[in-house]
Amino acid sequence: MIVQTPVIVLKSFPYGDNSLIARCFTKEQGKLSLIIKGARNKKSPKGAHFEPMSYIDVIYNYNSNRELHIVSKVSFIKYWSNILNNLRSITLSLAILDLTEKTLSYEDPHPNLFSTLKKVLTAYNKNNIDPNILFWFYECSLLNNLGFRPNLNKPEFPGLKLPNIRKANTSGLVLARLLSGDIEKINTSIIKKEDRRIISDYLWMLLCYHFDNLNKVKFKKVIKTILSE
Repeated sequence: MIVQTPVIVLKSFPYGDNSLIARCFTKEQGKLSLIIKGARNKKSPKGAHFEPMSYIDVIYNYNSNRELHIVSKVSFIKYWSNILNNLRSITLSLAILDLTEKTLSYEDPHPNLFSTLKKVLTAYNKNNIDPNILFWFYECSLLNNLGFRPNLNKPEFPGLKLPNIRKANTSGLVLARLLSGDIEKINTSIIKKEDRRIISDYLWMLLCYHFDNLNKVKFKKVIKTILSE
């Protein structure tokens, strides 16, 4: 079956002598693995389209009996190139892609999460919202869309005690705003270093509790340092 759809590239890696495999997030089908034959040939223009953070339109041959689906045509919709001008933004954006790739199951659609990912990457590109707020907002959206919406009144799970979000003045308030989606209303000037640490640890511990393989997330130590600043 021939399918045409927009996708966001989460990661890509070489395959064979001259091909690429790309893990992509689509609105209608969720996460897919696409194979782009000949993409690493010097004369092929396709390889450049499959860099992480590319928002592209692809035509591919979907085969329900295979894990890899062959791409026939591709064109750019958007590449959020301004993100590359800010080290904090590029690090957190790549971490978001990695989180998405590691938490989504194949062919399990999450259209709201797909829209949120576009919104967050666009905001990083415009550099008009605090990068940490955007990262926390996406973590909340990930938990919410995958069925693990945080309950701020439940500080414990079996085998897990979450950080006390009432310990610092604004941690609970910020988390409530993040969960409601009102990120434009968050006053970053009142968020102290202790708040940042508590919010970061709270969301990360919840993600690791619900998803087993997040210890392999890239830049984990760097991300923790950035989010605590």
